[in-house]
Amino acid sequence: MKEDILDFYLKMSIYTNYLPYEDYYKSLPDNIEELSKLLYHQVIHREELIRSYLNDASRYDNINELKKIKEEYPWYRNRCDDDILLTAPAITAELFRQDARGFTMGREVKDRVVITCRYVSVLLASILKAKGIPARCRSGYANYFLKERGNTYYDHWIVQYYDKKNKRWVNVDADNDYKVDFNQWDFPHKEFRWIAEVWLDVRKGKDSHENYIHGDRLNGLDNLAYALFFDFHALMNDEISYLFFPTVMDSKDEFFNLEAYELEKIDHLAELMLDPDKNFDELRYLFRNDKWLRVINTPLLGDYDHFELKKTD
Repeated sequence: MKEDILDFYLKMSIYTNYLPYEDYYKSLPDNIEELSKLLYHQVIHREELIRSYLNDASRYDNINELKKIKEEYPWYRNRCDDDILLTAPAITAELFRQDARGFTMGREVKDRVVITCRYVSVLLASILKAKGIPARCRSGYANYFLKERGNTYYDHWIVQYYDKKNKRWVNVDADNDYKVDFNQWDFPHKEFRWIAEVWLDVRKGKDSHENYIHGDRLNGLDNLAYALFFDFHALMNDEISYLFFPTVMDSKDEFFNLEAYELEKIDHLAELMLDPDKNFDELRYLFRNDKWLRVINTPLLGDYDHFELKKTD
């Protein structure tokens, strides 16, 4: 692995900025399994909160944990902190606000944060970077957290960290303890549906977009495109949240009005992302120079804000 690539993934983004908690992060367990288990004891996944009220344990082994969440999580607290706690220091600050002891295995339900996989991944990546370990978030699809494995995959985020001793990227899922039949703190490539592969397979007719669900409800080529852009930005140390969308496809109407050459441009991006280390320089070039791929809209920023896209190059 080239040293410049590893140096890049040691760098912080606005989301993985560890400086406010650098010493604290360094004091956390070095063992990745122990660290991951510590993190998910600070968190209630949004799905867990929803299913606790529906008494639905179909995707979880521990029905008693769901009952505890329903009984102990305050009705007046946020039902999802994703809209608020966009960064690792923000998540950490809220955890300290709720319990001054910080990250504890015995954290009470009422003192946890309700966040989803992207946010857990950002937090883990930030901690690893603080420890001097190259790390990057990845957006894609998985189905190993379902009790009945089938051909339906749900959007999901994981972390990859670089093991210098064995000279390889290690795939880690710190979102929950899924009780799966593989090591979720070092799982094989085949257990995760990498979005670049999915996009290209669907575009070539080898797979169907109907097999891939975003947020438990949505499927479609447009949602695959969003996941691809999330992964592209994450690979570039810009771990944008679900609230952000490429300005060129901020709605279904925009996406489904893309020209053929524009879809082919997304195809080319996906082909590069099949091997992000081999194609690192070209991906970095596109991220730095291609406004079409780089510029995003947010809840407060729309097409009319992006003056750079209105200029004639």
